[in-house]
Amino acid sequence: MTHIPTDKEIGMRLDAFVAEREDITRSAIQKLIEKGNVKVNDSLSKKSYKIESGDVIEIDIPEPEEISVMPEEIEINVVYEDSDLIVVNKPKGMVVHPAPGNYSGTLVNALLWHCKGSLSGINGEIRPGIVHRIDKDTSGLLVVAKNDKAHNSLAAQIKEHSCLRTYEAIVVGNMKEDSGIVDAPIARHPTDRKKMAIVAGGREAVTHWEVINRYDGYTHLRLRLETGRTHQIRVHMSSIGHPVFCDEIYGGLHTKTEQINASKINGQCLHARTLGFIHPSSGEEMRFESELPEYFSTLLSKLTLK
Repeated sequence: MTHIPTDKEIGMRLDAFVAEREDITRSAIQKLIEKGNVKVNDSLSKKSYKIESGDVIEIDIPEPEEISVMPEEIEINVVYEDSDLIVVNKPKGMVVHPAPGNYSGTLVNALLWHCKGSLSGINGEIRPGIVHRIDKDTSGLLVVAKNDKAHNSLAAQIKEHSCLRTYEAIVVGNMKEDSGIVDAPIARHPTDRKKMAIVAGGREAVTHWEVINRYDGYTHLRLRLETGRTHQIRVHMSSIGHPVFCDEIYGGLHTKTEQINASKINGQCLHARTLGFIHPSSGEEMRFESELPEYFSTLLSKLTLK
């Protein structure tokens, strides 16, 4: 793909420029440059090359190699399990499924061990059984399908907005209203490929929110997803001026004090607390709720109620 640098990107290192334009890890970028997959004005360049006005950068990302995802004996918190599905409470810091540069230690690796390979094959070897995801640094509940019938049923419920998914978050600032709705389309950020953004013509995204408690400088919210876009809550809260606390990507760090606090929390203060759906086989209404994790409760205890 051909890229023309903007005025803001003049003087940027080549590896940093590629990182801005492509959603891949820095180590993967360095390998691309070393292998000659990144060219400047049709010539090879070093990763330290400084972008100049008029440069034309060609980035050739090869097709991903087929990999074999291996089962790993990793402890997981199973909330519910039967022959059709499994509900787990994912800890903060765990990636849901393998991706370039992250092929082990994921929830999928753990599930392959726990379920002895008995997972839906609809999403292929990389994401077996994965019906929906939550971010690495978001904790909480998600359901995984053990067979294709269950997968199709659960996926349809999510698509039809009949699957209940509520979160709790601590956001920066005090919300003036007691509740509200953010209805704004989301797509990949036009210049920063690592981020999502509100973009005209993006995919429909609707988040309902309500205040649980107000603190000095912060608000504890309950949020319900009507849709489920990548980074939806984080993007929507940031767009209305109340980013999720400790969210380094979408503006949850904006004072020196918060940066110190965030370093201990390691990622956004966001927890997938409630999950509800119709069981694919029995038709029974299923509803699960997880306790707030220790990092979340500890932070609440340090805040001052208004």
